[in-house]
Amino acid sequence: MSRMRVTLLGTGTSCGVPQLGCKCRVCTSDDPRDKRLRCSALVEIDDPSAKNGVTRILLDCGPDFRQQMLRNGFQPIDAIFISHEHYDHVGGIDDIRPFSVFGDMVIYADDYCATHLMERIPYCFTPKDVRYPGVPGIDLERVEPGQAVKVNGVDVLPLQVMHGKLPILAFRIGCFAYVTDMKTIHPDQERLLHGVRYLIVNGLRHEEHMTHQSVEDAVAFADKLGAEEAYIIHMSHHVGLHAEEAAKLPPHRHLAYDGMQFSIEF
Repeated sequence: MSRMRVTLLGTGTSCGVPQLGCKCRVCTSDDPRDKRLRCSALVEIDDPSAKNGVTRILLDCGPDFRQQMLRNGFQPIDAIFISHEHYDHVGGIDDIRPFSVFGDMVIYADDYCATHLMERIPYCFTPKDVRYPGVPGIDLERVEPGQAVKVNGVDVLPLQVMHGKLPILAFRIGCFAYVTDMKTIHPDQERLLHGVRYLIVNGLRHEEHMTHQSVEDAVAFADKLGAEEAYIIHMSHHVGLHAEEAAKLPPHRHLAYDGMQFSIEF
């Protein structure tokens, strides 16, 4: 029996919560579960082929990455998988430079995202022999939906979801899947999620949105897949107070919060 541990580093939407300038009940709440950094997750998998027996994978690297890591310890990261190029999912890439003491790491992204990253922060991806001293040590690898990537002994399967009209990536690792910023998914890609037991999935607010699922959409999607447990992320302040909203969800459907952890035996 092996174990996977998932830590939700951030569960908020692009503005974060509290949102600057807002005085609503959520943004002024004293409940730490109502403080939502931008979305990211750390997945740690027991893996005999990895150094120290654990493979650590970061899912997205937003602008709060430094703050998130100050809360979660300084250990090697074996790979970073990026869902898409929007700033709230990639704004912390420069801040991975301290982790270079453990050696170069690989960022995996689809072709569209990789191209945009090269244009926006080219100094992070220069070849090692001409790299400016002090910049992050990163190798950028392009992935295709439906084609698994092996990180040490762990298979990570990227699949495509639609963020409005923009194709982006979700990720499956065994019986666990991470889906953010999704509005719709093609049936062929949805089939790649069959059998998922633990699902992290986006729910922006209760009202309909043109590029994101609502909380109700997220619950319905988890039910459709038959997920045993589902954790809703990428929430704006419009979702409401955690204490009130979490109590309204069906059993095994959870309103996630920053720092939330769960373990999976497989």
